[in-house]
Amino acid sequence: MQFKKKLVFETEYWRVGLAEEQTYLGYCVVALKRQGCGDLAELTREEILDFLDLVRKFEKALRETFHVTMFNWSCLMNNAYQLTPAKPHVHWHVKPRYDHKVELMGEVFQDPNFGHHYILLEDLHRMASDEMQEEIIAKIQESLPLQLG
Repeated sequence: MQFKKKLVFETEYWRVGLAEEQTYLGYCVVALKRQGCGDLAELTREEILDFLDLVRKFEKALRETFHVTMFNWSCLMNNAYQLTPAKPHVHWHVKPRYDHKVELMGEVFQDPNFGHHYILLEDLHRMASDEMQEEIIAKIQESLPLQLG
């Protein structure tokens, strides 16, 4: 899996990148650095423990930054099997969910369907400008030193 997201932070085994699509403010992808791992059962103990630590720190940082209500974590890898041969790579989609509005740079972000499955239809997705992406990353990173230290 080629990592094309804007890097928010990384650990020894994982990279966290901000998605351009920001229907859910703070939506990120967490990708395993090790190439060739296409199944959760193939993760090493060290990768799993590092991931658990990442989840705790990342969720805390986003709660402090944007007052996230809850998180949807999904590890689907369906698109990898649209290729022949399939090239799955362990990664997680992290969609913060909100029961309230959040304002950033004069824009209002509101979870369009809180309490329900996140939106899958691409035509309903909200794409963030480069400037907005950089601001979101900066805000998250402001809370991360407290978590990573």
